[in-house]
Amino acid sequence: MAKKILMIAGDYVEDYEIMVPFQAMLSVGLEVDVIAPDRKKGDTIPTAIHDFVGDQTYKELTGHRFAINADFDSINLSDYDGLYVPGGRAPEYLRLEQKVLDIVKHFFEADKPVAAICHGIQILTVARVLEGRTLTAYVAVGPDIELVGGTWKNIPADQAIVDGNLVTSPAWPGHQAILAEFYKLLGIKITH
Repeated sequence: MAKKILMIAGDYVEDYEIMVPFQAMLSVGLEVDVIAPDRKKGDTIPTAIHDFVGDQTYKELTGHRFAINADFDSINLSDYDGLYVPGGRAPEYLRLEQKVLDIVKHFFEADKPVAAICHGIQILTVARVLEGRTLTAYVAVGPDIELVGGTWKNIPADQAIVDGNLVTSPAWPGHQAILAEFYKLLGIKITH
């Protein structure tokens, strides 16, 4: 039976940070359910592309529509083997949803694999699951990690950090690193 992954999303999730891992996980035989508050299976959410074009921070461009494939209100957390939290603008308001925080806490309390990228770590900070952990995130999220007792590492965007059941990467250039480590945490071996 295939391992099952839960992804938490919302309006203006970063396009690459939801689409690439979603498709990559499907390609290795994982089942992936994507949920969003106030959305049901078949609804779509807008995504945003964050790109650096020489300004002091990223520019937000219009992305694609992403189809939600599971109902937020009817998931059973015990059905899932791991959690994937993409970034973008969505985490800044998703972290205000108590059910989202409860979902995150479940995966940490059960010591199930969790992958979070870029601004997705904002949800983990508010869920208060990072004390004593070493991780990375988009540079602007680093102070938030430190404020909740975690240790933030500023690493190149194409790398990832593993600490126990948690793997993190600063941004979408790190997909290959975060996914490779997430697969290991899930017990998936890819051979050549």
